[in-house]
Amino acid sequence: MKIELGIKEVYRKRRKNWDHPAHAHALTFSCYHNRPFLRKPSVCAMLAESLANVCIRHDVDLWAYVFMPDHVHLLIHPQQVKYSIATFLQAVKQPVSRRVIRFHKENQTPQLAQMCTGQQKQPYRFWQAGGGYDRNIISPDTAWNEIHYIHQNPVRRKYVAQPADWVYSSYKDWNTDQQGPVKIDKNSFYH
Repeated sequence: MKIELGIKEVYRKRRKNWDHPAHAHALTFSCYHNRPFLRKPSVCAMLAESLANVCIRHDVDLWAYVFMPDHVHLLIHPQQVKYSIATFLQAVKQPVSRRVIRFHKENQTPQLAQMCTGQQKQPYRFWQAGGGYDRNIISPDTAWNEIHYIHQNPVRRKYVAQPADWVYSSYKDWNTDQQGPVKIDKNSFYH
């Protein structure tokens, strides 16, 4: 897809979703311009609520997650033969974006300027345009590696010393008797 921006031409690569039955998906999506819009617990709570509701509505098992200040990692497993990762992501992201942008507009906060796109069609963005990253997962070993990668993300970024210290993660669900902010489907992982 060719996009013209003044004199410069930019090519945006189209991302292909491979919505194959029985495949899990490692998903990553980012905040607009990688800004830390998810650093506030209230915004993470909105995302947790949206993710939980959409997983139920779309019959998707959530195996792992981490909400970082500027991006999100998910490991999901759709239960239906026919599904759309693009539709799932839109359903998760859109309510959060709308609520946050509406709040900032109504309260005329300085953070609204960080979401400004300069475009008439969509003047504000919470999420980066596009679907993000989608990797099909078909092997249990690859899924375990992905879960470990997701949980280590806050440690790699030096936000915490141990994965258990990061609140918005499924680490505790997998490694303790505690539950994180979003219920995961561990039982379906083993079947």
